[in-house]
Amino acid sequence: MAIITFPKDFRFGASTASYQIEGAYNEDGRGMSIWDTYSRIPGKVRNGDNGDVACDSYHRMDEDIALLKELGVNTYRFSIAWPRIFPEGKGEVNPQGIEHYHLFIDRLLENGIEPMVTIYHWDLPQALQDNGGWKNRQTIDAFADYADLLFHEYGDKVKYWLTINEPWCASFLGHFSGEQAPGEQNLQSALDVAHHLLIAHGKAVRKFRMRDIKGQIGFAPNVTWYEPYSSKQEDRDACKRLSGWFMEWFFGPVFKGSYPQYLVDWFAEKGAHVTIQDGDMEMISEPIDLLGINYYTGTVARYKENKGLFDCEHVDIGYDHTDIGFKIFPEGFYQVLLDIKKKYGDIPICITENGACYNDEPVEGRVKDDLRIKYYNQHLIEVNRAINSGVNVKGYCTWSLLDNFEWAYGYSKRFGLVHVNYNTLARTKKDSFYWYGKLAKNHWFEV
Repeated sequence: MAIITFPKDFRFGASTASYQIEGAYNEDGRGMSIWDTYSRIPGKVRNGDNGDVACDSYHRMDEDIALLKELGVNTYRFSIAWPRIFPEGKGEVNPQGIEHYHLFIDRLLENGIEPMVTIYHWDLPQALQDNGGWKNRQTIDAFADYADLLFHEYGDKVKYWLTINEPWCASFLGHFSGEQAPGEQNLQSALDVAHHLLIAHGKAVRKFRMRDIKGQIGFAPNVTWYEPYSSKQEDRDACKRLSGWFMEWFFGPVFKGSYPQYLVDWFAEKGAHVTIQDGDMEMISEPIDLLGINYYTGTVARYKENKGLFDCEHVDIGYDHTDIGFKIFPEGFYQVLLDIKKKYGDIPICITENGACYNDEPVEGRVKDDLRIKYYNQHLIEVNRAINSGVNVKGYCTWSLLDNFEWAYGYSKRFGLVHVNYNTLARTKKDSFYWYGKLAKNHWFEV
């Protein structure tokens, strides 16, 4: 047996997102979001599911906070629903939405749990989408005003802020592949949206600085790792393009004030270009205090002409898979974290999402999810390796506290430490809940 130990000040937490758990979609003044609209389009979400009720966490905050308290984490990463604050995306503020999150944040703090707020986790108000959504630069200003209001309301209570969750998904899955809301399929639109999301991030950071809030702010990109199948230059280049699409396309502007030229050139060959106006890159590269990292999977890959957008194909060399089909590639987590340090320096990192989908059901009141525990074990070892290699990782938040609405998969995929019966909304703590809770309290585990 070896003991894997984390620093005493290392933060252990859990993560969720508003549309995935809150429900109460038309209550207390909340406006419609693009996911309310998208989930109602036949065929877009598995089984016709939507987030109307989800886990009903809007009404069950005390129950869910009690779960966090029992779990023993000291951090809870959650998102605020933009349409609860501005039902039309801008203009008139909804006081009931403001008060709901005041109450929620206060209850967290009363229970010794530090709130980590994600400002945007994909629930763009539909009223803004009707005017072009993220393709319209006016949405940047609407987001900055929304973020500034949150800073005004909660800045004396919240120490950790994340502007935008997974801008790659919001731009490329939402506007290129069409797999997420709003469901467009256009590469140029995806590049426009990605750029506008980054400007919105930078503008929110600038608003944060202007208020002189005693806290930290960053963003939470999703990352992956493509290991070249061979040492051939064509395999290495193909993996660089595909990994760079997830990472460097969003990291470069934030940390270096520029897009990676090799991807700019590649997109240009596909007929798509980034439209950069004066001041854009300066805004995007406003210095940040922390970096959220969402990691789930990676793979070995190699060059193949005309395979996908980047002439690169995945090679499955016998990986285990989670129930959502993600390959289990924990060593990619270590490689990603080392790569970030090498390219962007010692920015403090919090793992804001890492977890596994296994659809285990309760048997006699118990959910035995040994494979999820194994996944956490493998990936937390890689985080620990990164820390011991000098990467500045300060915390880790599991995805997710609860089984929830998994976007286009609806309720068919379960990531939670807590099982949710979607008919009765009963919560059942899984074996992984107790395993992770022991780690959160002790800061070590055995392998």
